[in-house]
Amino acid sequence: MAECTFSSFFYGTLMHPKILKRVIGNDASHLQIAPAVLFEHTRHKVKYADYPGVVPYHKGQTLFTRELTHEERCVRGTMVTGLTSKDMTCLDYFEGNEYSRCSIEIHPLQPLIDIPGYDVASDDKSLVPADPPPLPPTSELLPAIPAQTYIYNDLDNLEADLWSFEDFIKNNAWKWYGDASNDNPDITEVDRRRELGTTSTVEGTIEVLA
Repeated sequence: MAECTFSSFFYGTLMHPKILKRVIGNDASHLQIAPAVLFEHTRHKVKYADYPGVVPYHKGQTLFTRELTHEERCVRGTMVTGLTSKDMTCLDYFEGNEYSRCSIEIHPLQPLIDIPGYDVASDDKSLVPADPPPLPPTSELLPAIPAQTYIYNDLDNLEADLWSFEDFIKNNAWKWYGDASNDNPDITEVDRRRELGTTSTVEGTIEVLA
């Protein structure tokens, strides 16, 4: 029997394939990736952290004193398919108690491509450009598909400022892969638990957003 695989939507550090590979502990040769969009959610800076948190718009709007634009009410990220149960367990370790893994629907923006060889730091290959073209009407997008993502749990720990992937790549991504990641406690905790062989019930962490 073929192993059950998962599709996930990443919107922060894990949009960078080198970081994704570091977290799941393999070369991601079994995975495919595409840019995608999640509607009616907002992505915020987490206080005192490099990474962001996403919450449904009805919660995120309470952090602002203005109406958000249509683009600001959408979260652009990456859809990754083919994730194994072991991959998902490592991702659960990485996200920790700050997040809940939830079932959502996303719209792919381009066809899937293989992850190996993809370099997000290269301008001509970036799947999530800093200044993307406006989104077409929903009726013109590819059909929505089910996926899982990590929703931030503590609204009080989020800033009103929207998180920028471009700024992360320029200033902080280097801390999360390569030699520098060996001093990053968020990464080394995943390594520690992987080495111990700690297991978790992946399906038990899933929530369905209302």
